[in-house]
Amino acid sequence: MSSILDSVNKRTQLVGQNRLELLLFKLNGRQRFGINVFKVKEVLQCPPLTTLPKLNPYVKGVAHIRGTTISVIDLSAATGGRPLASTENCFIIISEYNRSVQGFLVSSVERIINMNWEAIMPPPQGAGRYSYLTAVTEIEGELVEILDVEKILDEISPVKTAISEEANEKLTLDRTQHYHIMVIDDSAVARKQIIRSLESLNLQIDTAKDGREALDKLKEIAKEMDNVADEIPLIISDIEMPEMDGYTLTAEIRDDPKLKHIKVVLHTSLSGVFNQAMVQKVGANDFIAKFNPDELAAAVNKHLSL
Repeated sequence: MSSILDSVNKRTQLVGQNRLELLLFKLNGRQRFGINVFKVKEVLQCPPLTTLPKLNPYVKGVAHIRGTTISVIDLSAATGGRPLASTENCFIIISEYNRSVQGFLVSSVERIINMNWEAIMPPPQGAGRYSYLTAVTEIEGELVEILDVEKILDEISPVKTAISEEANEKLTLDRTQHYHIMVIDDSAVARKQIIRSLESLNLQIDTAKDGREALDKLKEIAKEMDNVADEIPLIISDIEMPEMDGYTLTAEIRDDPKLKHIKVVLHTSLSGVFNQAMVQKVGANDFIAKFNPDELAAAVNKHLSL
């Protein structure tokens, strides 16, 4: 177990050329699941949990870790499976999403693997457990399911998507003018959150579920015009996505003469820990940690008003 902890500590700064590292774990049964190591702060044996009144039924309790109180979510129950019967011999994966820290209760933690985003595929279509997946991949002949953590967290504690009155008053964007932007995120929940936040700006918003789909759409538009920024001046893109991540998408846009003038805002749940040098290297115009509707609207206002 200590070697996994050491690996998490050393590798959480990893970014790079369409690659990611997955921490593999299990819930109930043999099925393997994965979470991006970049979002993991720590892995530890589950400490004693304190139950509090009126907790969400998927929250097993709260843990007191290094002077901080952290909610511990039973991932099995939260994704429609059987609750983990006991916390004894279980582990918690402490992660930071959308500017908040939480623990995910899992039955076991296996190891870390390094993969190319091209090997990460969209999940099968269907209801039930598959609706909680953001991607799947194959490792050693077995399917590994990558959970849509943003969907899980939104069901437990929905994020605020409305722009505050104060922030709204500072926006200078001409809302009578036609603006066409693209939102790219592998989480359907995240795409909807962004659209709800920006609906008052009177934008035409196209969406794509990963960088590959977005790039294909942009290149299709490029067949009809020399400067795609005249049609889509701004894209808002997640970083961690199947097939093509946001860094690679941004680099591809900057390398294409017909796309290079599009403004790119990278919008990710990797709050607090990211590689600013990488953002600048690929040529992104801005970086925003999810999810703050005021900051998102301000960025859109800034880049569409230039």
